[in-house]
Amino acid sequence: MSDPKKLSLHTTFITESGHELHDPEFAYHTWGKLNQDKDNVILICHALTGNSDAKDWFSGFFADNSYVDLSKHFVICINVPGSDYGSTGPWSVNPRTGNPYQNDFPVLTIRDIVRFQQLLLDVLEIKGIELVIGGSMGGMIALEFSIMDNRIQKACLIAMGKSHSAWAIGISNTQRQAIYADKNWNDGWYSKDKPPVQGLSAARAIAMISYRTPQNYENKFGRDFNNEKQIFQVESYLEYQGKKLTDRFDALSYDRLTKSMDTHDISRSRSSFKEVLGSLEIPLLVIGIDTDILYPPYEQKELAELAPNAEYREISSEYGHDAFLIEFDQINNFLREFNELSNAGIIAKEN
Repeated sequence: MSDPKKLSLHTTFITESGHELHDPEFAYHTWGKLNQDKDNVILICHALTGNSDAKDWFSGFFADNSYVDLSKHFVICINVPGSDYGSTGPWSVNPRTGNPYQNDFPVLTIRDIVRFQQLLLDVLEIKGIELVIGGSMGGMIALEFSIMDNRIQKACLIAMGKSHSAWAIGISNTQRQAIYADKNWNDGWYSKDKPPVQGLSAARAIAMISYRTPQNYENKFGRDFNNEKQIFQVESYLEYQGKKLTDRFDALSYDRLTKSMDTHDISRSRSSFKEVLGSLEIPLLVIGIDTDILYPPYEQKELAELAPNAEYREISSEYGHDAFLIEFDQINNFLREFNELSNAGIIAKEN
């Protein structure tokens, strides 16, 4: 990950729940050059443990065959608040107390995250956003951006739905329970030198199972045994993934952002899903993954059916939910076709 740009604003951000975040900080990356009209923007929204360096984790979106052309596009990705990668989060110092927020850091809704990022876009004087794109939590943010911000001209929503389902909430809660069971959790008031790494590692292992598929695990591991550790190879892999996350991410951020995802519900305090999506007239490319067990394709098909100017496409992959970070050729092909159709005023729905 390359170092992000940083910006602090001398203002107070008030969440939907009424909590105040003073002097909010933003971490973000940009690529390309902003044009004179400041409307050649592509906004990338990252997923749960992602960061603003989209060129690192979304590399296929910057390839030669990509929709993105840095000679004409200005690409920006903003680290979400609550994360562990530079924007205001649980370990940021509360200027009113001089101490880190820690467990006093509020749960931000997906709409809070959009409003937070809008502050930076406004400071940069962004006038138009040609495309907003995101997968998983990033797709939730991109969808709310499409509803809340009239600068959005097109959206690409990958591997998520109109709201966080009971199935997804249950999986997130199971991960949080693993963190809470760690003896170092201490209700979120742990010290930096004694974080709940075992709980966070277990949470990541649970997540990694939901991110892939039985077929992928069988093809990759089968019943291979790690003689050195005296455990199955799949167990060794999950241990490795857990350790890898604890080396780069914090348990409080994981707790808060999984709860943020649970708040995702575009009908909340508005009207019915049909009415909300029915009024969203910008072109939408909705992409599902045929093997996704976390956010099954019927959720994306429903989005595309309810929005009047939406097109559905489906990634074919053995990688399950993680395919949105792997199958870039398919995503780029879908985007190029979608761009041609939307520019021509034609959206061909495939249900």
